[in-house]
Amino acid sequence: MTEDGMTRWWLNKLRKPQVGQSSLVGCTRGVSPTSNVQFVSFLAESGFRQTNPDRYERSLRRRKLAAYGFLGLVLLGFAWVAMESAHALSLF
Repeated sequence: MTEDGMTRWWLNKLRKPQVGQSSLVGCTRGVSPTSNVQFVSFLAESGFRQTNPDRYERSLRRRKLAAYGFLGLVLLGFAWVAMESAHALSLF
């Protein structure tokens, strides 16, 4: 895999999910709009596949906090290894 291909692959894996209206209400990128507007209106009024945006925002915040915590642990691990290596080299 070339460098550009690898970068594109990582960007696709790490991209954020799209936040927007449901595909039942309108057309999001990559999703074709539903042609029967009355049916879509019925589904929207009946509460079909409604999500709680507050719960979604909380889950995004928790995911972000977990990612920062993991990054902090990795950085602490690297610092610990560097300090132990420096200490071991100073003994010899």
